[in-house]
Amino acid sequence: MMRTKILMLLVATGLLGGCENMSPGQKGAVTGAALGSGIGLVAGGSFGTVVGAGLIGGAAGYIVGNAVQ
Repeated sequence: MMRTKILMLLVATGLLGGCENMSPGQKGAVTGAALGSGIGLVAGGSFGTVVGAGLIGGAAGYIVGNAVQ
């Protein structure tokens, strides 16, 4: 149990630290894709639905990230 928590913390740290030199559009795309996929999984969607939600979320996040810039 403790090993899983440590692994999750390391993965999250690596993902957050790896986004430091990304443009706002790229950061928005990553965030949108993660949120879209997460919501699709929580809603109990099929694999295709989850992938579609991730793609739509990524596209929306990229557009919003560029608009903010």
